[in-house]
Amino acid sequence: MKTNIVDEVIGWYGAVAIVGAYGLLSFNVIASETLIYQMLNLTGAVGVTYISYKKKTYQPAALNAVWTVIALVAIIQILT
Repeated sequence: MKTNIVDEVIGWYGAVAIVGAYGLLSFNVIASETLIYQMLNLTGAVGVTYISYKKKTYQPAALNAVWTVIALVAIIQILT
C-alpha cells in the first residue's frame, strides 16, 4: 500500500516523540510521572501504530498499540 506525505509525517513524528521522551527522561530533564512525558509517549505510539498498520508491518503496530494503552493508563492516573 502506498503512503502519502501526511502518513510519513505522522510516522516520523511518532518515532521522534518516543525517542525524544526517552532521551528527556534518561537525562533527567523530565520525570516519568509528568503529563508531557506521557503525552509524548501516547502521541508517539499512536503515530508509529498508524504508519505501521498502514504499511502492514504488524509487529511494530502491535507493540505501539500496547504502548498507547500504557500511556493512556498513566495519563489517567496523573489526572486523577
